[in-house]
Amino acid sequence: MQLTHLGHSAVLVETAGARVLLDPGNFSTAWHGLTELDAILITHLHPDHIDPEHVPTLIAANPGARVLVEPGVARTYALERAEQITAETSLSIGGLRVAAVGGLHAVIHRDIPQIGNVGLVLSAEGEPTFFHPGDSLAAVPSGVDVLGVPAYGPWAAMKETVDFVRAIGAAQGFCIHEGLLNERGWALTFNRINEITQIKLTDLRGAGAWTPA
Repeated sequence: MQLTHLGHSAVLVETAGARVLLDPGNFSTAWHGLTELDAILITHLHPDHIDPEHVPTLIAANPGARVLVEPGVARTYALERAEQITAETSLSIGGLRVAAVGGLHAVIHRDIPQIGNVGLVLSAEGEPTFFHPGDSLAAVPSGVDVLGVPAYGPWAAMKETVDFVRAIGAAQGFCIHEGLLNERGWALTFNRINEITQIKLTDLRGAGAWTPA
């Protein structure tokens, strides 16, 4: 398995049997122009996870890709070939298994209605299991080897993120959802999580494809 962090929550996952893109949002542009995708996966409808301006072009450039989205995405955006995935959905893309977990976005404030969110667990025979939680720390799937750790969101606090990382128990990971942090804020989060949890975070910003050990 090779993982490429394409900015904020966008992650390209490549295995021997599949090439899939998660959460191509408008806080990053590195995913623009990608082709030869087998699937495009979207955890929820916020534009930093689905860029409504550029995702239709991405879909058109990948005519063979399945477009798998949380139901609120399908209701909000008219996307070609969109298939809805809910919590407990499980399906295969080539040799890659995709399991959706959770169901609700984290609470931002009691006055802001909750929307849907599906975390995505990706696994393949002989490969590590990768978990992208979207914008929720509620679901704790078992058997995760590599975790995309949300570095910051208006819905999260350091104490919650640390407890989430500990509960997941993954040995390796990298920070996602960092688009609202400056360098100091990113370093604080990265270093603290490395210091007080079991995980070994790798800095994938601009690093290209990474193969977990």
